[in-house]
Amino acid sequence: MGMELTFNLTQEQRLVLTQQMQLSIKLLQMSNIDLVSYIEKEYMENPVLESQPNVGDGEVKLQDRYDYKEMIKYFESDNYGSQSYGNYDEEEVSPFTFISSKKTLKDYLHEQVLELNEDEYINCICDYIIENLDSRGYLDISLQDLCRELNISTEMGQKALEIIQKFEPYGIGARDLNECLIIQLNVKGILNEHLQMIVDEHLGDLAENKYVNIAKKLNITPQKAQEYGDIIKSLEPKPSRGFYTGDEVKFIIPDAEIRKIDGQYFIIMNEGVLPKLSINPLYKQIINEGADKCAQSYVKEKMGSALFLIKSIEQRKNTIYRVLEKILDKQLEYFDKGESYLKPMTLKEIAEELDVHESTVSRAIREKYILTSRGTVKIKDLFTMGIQSNENDEDIAVINIKKTIKQLIDSEDKKKPFSDQVICDELNKLKMNISRRTVAKYREEMGIKSSSKRKRF
Repeated sequence: MGMELTFNLTQEQRLVLTQQMQLSIKLLQMSNIDLVSYIEKEYMENPVLESQPNVGDGEVKLQDRYDYKEMIKYFESDNYGSQSYGNYDEEEVSPFTFISSKKTLKDYLHEQVLELNEDEYINCICDYIIENLDSRGYLDISLQDLCRELNISTEMGQKALEIIQKFEPYGIGARDLNECLIIQLNVKGILNEHLQMIVDEHLGDLAENKYVNIAKKLNITPQKAQEYGDIIKSLEPKPSRGFYTGDEVKFIIPDAEIRKIDGQYFIIMNEGVLPKLSINPLYKQIINEGADKCAQSYVKEKMGSALFLIKSIEQRKNTIYRVLEKILDKQLEYFDKGESYLKPMTLKEIAEELDVHESTVSRAIREKYILTSRGTVKIKDLFTMGIQSNENDEDIAVINIKKTIKQLIDSEDKKKPFSDQVICDELNKLKMNISRRTVAKYREEMGIKSSSKRKRF
C-alpha cells in the first residue's frame, strides 16, 4: 500500500491590532483632563513608572533621556514591542482594579462583543469601531476611513457595524440622528413607509408640531401624523444617555496656546498639566544585574508597558502640534483680525498636507482647545466648509455666512420679519452663492425660528 504526501494551502484572514496602535489611538482622542486621569491610573498600577511635577528642561533629565533611548533599543531587540500588557497573573493584579468606577458606554459594548457568536476577526473589528464612537454613541468617523486603517474590505467593516447597531442601547453606532432613529424603529419592528418619510424629510416639521404639513405630504390624517410623531418623540436621540462619558466635566484645560511674540506666532504646548513620566532607576538596576530571572521577567513586562505609554503620549503631543502648525498657517488672518476672517478649512485638507488619515486629524482635534488672545477656542470650531462666491470663485467660510444671516435677522422689522427667500436674495447680492434651503438649514443650526414664529404683533 503506497503512501501519498499532499500539500494544502489555506488562506486565513486575521486582523492584528497591536497594543501600541490601540494605545496611540486611544490617547490621541483623549482630552487633557481624560489623559491626566488615565496617566494617574497607569501610575498606580505600574510600579516601574515614576511621576514628577513638570519641570523645565535642564540638568534634571539629560541622563534619563539617554537611558530611555537605550532601553527602547533593548526592548525592541528583545521582541518586547509585540507583547500584550493587558494580561496579568493573579498575584500581579493591582488592588486598584477592585475600586468601583462608573461604567462607560464602551465598557458595556465591549462586554456585548464578548457574547457574540462570531470569530475573533469580526470581534476585533467590532472592538475597534466601538473605540471610535463619540460621546453620544455615534460613529462620527467615516466607515471607509476605518476600513482603510484596518486594511479590510468595506463589506467586512459594514458587517461589523451592522452587528454593533443591534447592540443595546438601541441606536448605537449610527452616523447621524436620522440613522439613530431608524435603527430604533427597526429594532422595535414598527418601521414603515410613513415613519421612514417623517424621519428622512420632516423632522423639522415634527419638532415644531406641524402635523397638518406632515399629513398633507404623506396623504394621511393629522391625527395619524400626530400618532407617528408621538412614536418618534419617544425614541432616544442620544443612545449614550445614562452611561458615564466624561461629559460631567465642566471645566476646560487647553492643550496649547497660540501666542504672538514680537510679531510672530508660536505654538506653546500645555505640558504643565501632565505629570512627567520616567522609569524608576531601581527597576533599571534589576534588569542590569539580572539576578532573579522571575523578577527580571516581571520588570521587563512592566517596563515595556511603561515605555509604550511614554512614547504614545509623546506621539500624541507631536500629532496635535503638527495639526496646529497647519491650522496656524491657514488661519493667520483669523488669529490676527478675528472671527470674520476665518477661512474655509476641512479635515481632509489638513490630513492631505500632513500625509495622514482624515480620521487621525479628527481624533487629534476631538475635545481639544487652544488658548488665544481672544480667549479659549475649540479647535473643531476652526474647521468650516466653504461656499463659493459668484464673483471671483473664492470660498466664503460658513461661519461668516451664518454671521451675516444673524445680522440681517437682528436688523429686520419684527412686524414683518424676513423670509428665508428674502435672506437668500440679500446674501446673493453680497456675492454669497447660497440657496433658500441652505439659509433655512443655517438658521436652524443657529437656533433661530422661522419668520412666522419671529413675527411680533
